[in-house]
Amino acid sequence: MSPNSGSVFARIVIAALVAGAVAGLFVWAVHMAKVVPLIQQAELYEVATGADHDGEAHPEGLERAFYTLIADVVTAAGFAFMLCGAFALGGREVDWQRGIVWGLAGFATFTASTSLGMPPELPGMVSGDLGARRLWWLATVASTGGGLGLIFLARPALLRIAGLAPILLPHLWGAPRAEIVDGPLPAELASQFATASLVTSGLFWMVLGGTAGYMYHRLGRE
Repeated sequence: MSPNSGSVFARIVIAALVAGAVAGLFVWAVHMAKVVPLIQQAELYEVATGADHDGEAHPEGLERAFYTLIADVVTAAGFAFMLCGAFALGGREVDWQRGIVWGLAGFATFTASTSLGMPPELPGMVSGDLGARRLWWLATVASTGGGLGLIFLARPALLRIAGLAPILLPHLWGAPRAEIVDGPLPAELASQFATASLVTSGLFWMVLGGTAGYMYHRLGRE
């Protein structure tokens, strides 16, 4: 490993850890304020209607907050490493503003594109086959990320235009559908959860991208 590659690696690690911590704490606070209360309401409906068949107790209070914090920070750190690695591979100058654009690309790849076929779901909502849904989700993420990479990073104009094809392909194919049956949850609650989840994810990716871009740029000047 050359000295330069070592400095790039350290730059990625430090920027990712800082961005992961900042974005993880931010999204945890939003989750606890806006998303978790909706999940708790859904759990009450599960218990009241007997839809909670596993019989497991749901975490409450400080326990739920702690588990949510750990999950959010670890997830944010993982995405931050991916984002900073993409900065390095892209080879273009990145600052906090460009970092937000990268973050929005991450939101489009991991949240917006997949939510078009499989909106965020509360506990107790009826889903399709889990294996088929996971496969469609992975294929959609891969194709959307690849398509956006072509659109924003490829130099020939034809390749940029071709980047639209993999973005559209999973949606032309269609996500696995669940059989529509009456569930215990009110439609309004499910709608509120989907909206809160999407807005929270969008804010998370903007904070993550902006912080990662700022740190990556600053460390590159030292």
